[in-house]
Amino acid sequence: MVPVLIKDLLKSSPDGRSVKVCGWVRTVRDSKGLVFIQVNDGSCFSNIQLTFDRNNPSNNANVNQIEEELKKLNTGASVRATGLLIESPASGQAVEVTLEGLECLGACNPEEYPLQKNKMSMEYLRENAYLRARTNTFGAVYRVRNQMAFAVHSFFQERGFQYINAPEITCSDCEGAGEMFQVTTLSMEKIAEMGIKAGAKGMKPEDAAKLVDYSKDFFGKKASLTVSGQLEAETLATALSRVYTFGPTFRAENSNTPRHLAEFWMIEPEMAFFDLDDDMDLQEDFVKYLLNWALTKCREDLEFFDKRIQPGLIAQLESVVNSKFVRISYTDAIAKLEEAAAKGAKFEFKPYWGCDIATEHERYLTEQIFKCPVMVYDYPKEIKSFYMKQNPDGKTVRACDVLVPGIGELNGGSEREADYDKLIAEIKARGMDESVYDWYLNLRKFGTVPHSGFGMGFERLIRYVTGMENIRDVIPYPRAPKLADF
Repeated sequence: MVPVLIKDLLKSSPDGRSVKVCGWVRTVRDSKGLVFIQVNDGSCFSNIQLTFDRNNPSNNANVNQIEEELKKLNTGASVRATGLLIESPASGQAVEVTLEGLECLGACNPEEYPLQKNKMSMEYLRENAYLRARTNTFGAVYRVRNQMAFAVHSFFQERGFQYINAPEITCSDCEGAGEMFQVTTLSMEKIAEMGIKAGAKGMKPEDAAKLVDYSKDFFGKKASLTVSGQLEAETLATALSRVYTFGPTFRAENSNTPRHLAEFWMIEPEMAFFDLDDDMDLQEDFVKYLLNWALTKCREDLEFFDKRIQPGLIAQLESVVNSKFVRISYTDAIAKLEEAAAKGAKFEFKPYWGCDIATEHERYLTEQIFKCPVMVYDYPKEIKSFYMKQNPDGKTVRACDVLVPGIGELNGGSEREADYDKLIAEIKARGMDESVYDWYLNLRKFGTVPHSGFGMGFERLIRYVTGMENIRDVIPYPRAPKLADF
């Protein structure tokens, strides 16, 4: 008999049929001869209750076997149980399973088990990440993460997009920030040895880079882990019209804030023949689609987050879904922030034209001024990436950030520069190595078209939907400075 998932059992009618349940024990309680075992298999937030009546042993032919297995059970033990699905007299669930057979598959020593009944901190659970999915909080996080990934694919597939896979190893820096993890087969120890010998012979420290011969490296040139799949997605958008990539990206930013990871997943659609207005329309639809999916498909888990993690979470998500996003230029947004500051609003970072809008500014715009999601567009080109389309004013680019109450920026995008001469001039002006962007520039030579795209950090989305404070708690195994153990 195949085990039935607990989420399906809890929706079933108590018709007395025989069922098999597999999962991990949450609690075991013996009350006046009645044994109650709470079991969870991760398929939903709720447990199924298994019951055994010691007062009526004649009702069960396997009483001795069950008694022996009960002795092995503690919190964390895995079990396989068979029994009859009956109506539960207890409040909170409609059905339970009266035991006919029980097998402890894996014992769990309560003296050593890291997950104890007392409240555990997020930091403690992060140190035991291989087990934290068994807790209510993280089981709910990962179920929501699963649903959101499915929703991402559903949204784009319903709109004629092709799913593509961008490479994780690249020679180009999409963002131009240089915070990339290098990929090499060269021996650091041998290079260090060469450096010591060269120094002894009088080589100056500023000439040390000459010791590294990338022609002998695996790829024949300097290569890194990608920070974005956008550039490669653009190449396919200019052939397939609408594409999206959804995969891991990497950034070697030495940051220990609750908002940064070294390895994270990015959702990056690219659309040929879309201008910025089309792009903004799609972004608004995308955000509303995802949040509505969470509210519909993950209701039980969201109710837990609303109660235990962030009170008011569901109301906040519903408000975004039901709102018309305000659209405002960067220039006008800064003017409103400067006006608020003049009237006494307290900001850690002073808002001024040319600044990169900080999280506190984003939240003030959405929570105090407009009280709804806000889309800020036409940013100064100096604070945005090289590939964004320049406006006729020569000062701003056709970029847009989507800001939502509670977190600030959720996603952002732009119309891409389709003019070869303007793009290469920008690459040169920023001191970037144009040779590694030859293929990207050539897109502007061979049938160039207006095109746009945007990016959303998947973990940022999960953090927003669940209300979890630290981004390290919405990915199964977080990677951050000094954190890559398991």
